[in-house]
Amino acid sequence: MNFVENIFQNLRQSSGRPVLQEVRDGRVVAVTGGDLLASIRAARAFLRRQGLKKGDRCVLLAPNSLRWAAVDFALLAEGILAVPLYARQAPAELVAMMKDCSPSLICCGDQALREAISRQWPDAPPRVLLDEMFAAPGADAGTVGDAPAALADADPVTIIYTSGTSGEAKGVVLNVGNLSHMVPCTGARLDLLMGPRTEPDRVFHYLPFCFAGSWILLLTSLSRPSLLTLSTDLTKLMDELKLADPNYFLNVPALLERVRSGVEEQLEKRGGLARLLYRRGKAAWFRRRAGRSAALDPLWLALARAVVFPAIRKKLGPNLKALLCGSAPLAQETQLFFLMLGLPVLQVYGLTETTGICTLDHPRRVEPGRVGPAIPGIEMKLGQGEEILVRGPHIFPGYWNRPQETAQALRNGWYHTGDQGEVDAAGNWRIIGRLKNLIIPASGHNVAPEPIEDALLRRLPGAQQVLLVGNGRSFLAALITGQVRREQAQGEIDAVNTELPHYQRVRAFQLLAEPFTIENGLLTANGKLKRAHILARYQAEIDEMYRQKVT
Repeated sequence: MNFVENIFQNLRQSSGRPVLQEVRDGRVVAVTGGDLLASIRAARAFLRRQGLKKGDRCVLLAPNSLRWAAVDFALLAEGILAVPLYARQAPAELVAMMKDCSPSLICCGDQALREAISRQWPDAPPRVLLDEMFAAPGADAGTVGDAPAALADADPVTIIYTSGTSGEAKGVVLNVGNLSHMVPCTGARLDLLMGPRTEPDRVFHYLPFCFAGSWILLLTSLSRPSLLTLSTDLTKLMDELKLADPNYFLNVPALLERVRSGVEEQLEKRGGLARLLYRRGKAAWFRRRAGRSAALDPLWLALARAVVFPAIRKKLGPNLKALLCGSAPLAQETQLFFLMLGLPVLQVYGLTETTGICTLDHPRRVEPGRVGPAIPGIEMKLGQGEEILVRGPHIFPGYWNRPQETAQALRNGWYHTGDQGEVDAAGNWRIIGRLKNLIIPASGHNVAPEPIEDALLRRLPGAQQVLLVGNGRSFLAALITGQVRREQAQGEIDAVNTELPHYQRVRAFQLLAEPFTIENGLLTANGKLKRAHILARYQAEIDEMYRQKVT
């Protein structure tokens, strides 16, 4: 049974039980497995009326919703390739990707999106709103069964466009075999986390389904007894989280960093006994972990665990068992903060080309600072320059219409990730940085910028981004965005420099008023720095930093 058949079987078995719900304006709207199957049938009938057939492409351009999921599963059931795109991305970038995959239909979340696409691409294929697909189901909707089309492992099911940090986005093709391997692997890890249970998992989700890891969570949740709650308003995230009351949810590091800093800022402002117990308890916990406890540490730790830590954890979610985190490295300090509260953060490492996942922390053996062992059934090793190489049934068959790039990425049976890493004796991996991001100053040393950038970000609470520069230059410098004072930046850079070898030290910096964003073209759709674009945009400021330092 492939992953599509398994999902449809689970929906039939859950016909009377809520499986998916969304929060809208503080109100929860839920659908049972039977309700979702009915919506899928309506969407399948619409697709057939539009003349779409197996192997065609259909763009899905909308925020997460119940209807997004119904259309996605309808496409899977019909053997049509879903092309999910990020609704917040610039229309020109969206149109470039759509032209690349030549869709037969474009499904838009709202009229504004449809109009934006029409302005950029007047001759685009038919553009339909999700609401229109379900507004008046045709008479043929009742003739569509629940059984999905017969699919072979090699049949493609989606094209997911990469973030394009260093160039034009490429369409990653994933097939049935890729997903049929991955979904049971993620389900097995969640089984380990949840243990024996009598109730469905309660899962919260706010990350866009157009990203591979986020989509995997949707597929996994609907392949097993779960109730998945979709957030629809990031400005009300904490309120929606309380309504969902989840056992676990998927995160990006930025949110967990904000949660940690927010908790600590509130405690500092509150003062009194709560602040004292938190400070002393945290210090005692970290000293004990380092193996150098002081005499009164057991007392302070016991008091913090009795009074402060449970109160913090309850606010985050009384039934939370763990947090999942991926897309970028998580600061070890933040991972330890949640572990101190009794809430492990399970890190995930992977790329779209690896069906979203290569490694995933074992729920009972979390090693802070690492991203866990390889998932079952795949191989990982280090190649030249400590590049991570991967092979297994989860590796994509290739990029859409890009044979040369496919051949470059897939060599001798191994996928070359472009990431640098290391692995310990227990098989737990750590990600160092991207090979393409390496900075080689005039000294000839290879410098991975990410660890230094992350260290500065942790020490500068007001900073939004830090980008290191210095390729071919005599020293390294940094661009810093956010609310940061010059003397504050200098002090923290000096502190970080003391821990670095001479060739990795930051000798100059420039404060930028405007942050790097998706809208100004300096971040990818999933929030990664477009380094080449940033360097080009701020070339004059970079040159000025080096001139000032020389003079």
